[in-house]
Amino acid sequence: MTVGLGLGLLLIRLVFGLTFAAHGAQKLFGWFGGHGLAGTAGFMESLGLKPGRVQALLAGLGEVVAGLLFAIGLWIPLASLLMVVIMLVAIVKVHGPKGYLSPGGYEYNLAIITVAVALALTGPGRYVLF
Repeated sequence: MTVGLGLGLLLIRLVFGLTFAAHGAQKLFGWFGGHGLAGTAGFMESLGLKPGRVQALLAGLGEVVAGLLFAIGLWIPLASLLMVVIMLVAIVKVHGPKGYLSPGGYEYNLAIITVAVALALTGPGRYVLF
């Protein structure tokens, strides 16, 4: 593997992984302008995902764990699977009905799914933490 390819995969992992983890931190702790666990739980309940607190906790933890694993290049198949499942639920329950390129649409979710599957197929690259 060339240095450029390894650095490219590292950049993809860091940006997508840390962004995904940050979305989880919004749900769990209210960081980065998020609503925290209570606010996310209410939103989950409004979507019919019950109990909302458990669903919010699972989504937030899944995003933080998957995002950090993805960023450091550890257990990429597991991290990718978590990312895909979480994004598919987001598309089905929230973003899908809004369309692809409309406000709140599913293009961001699809981009994450695509990157997660691509990294699961190619591997994390040369530069991994472990």
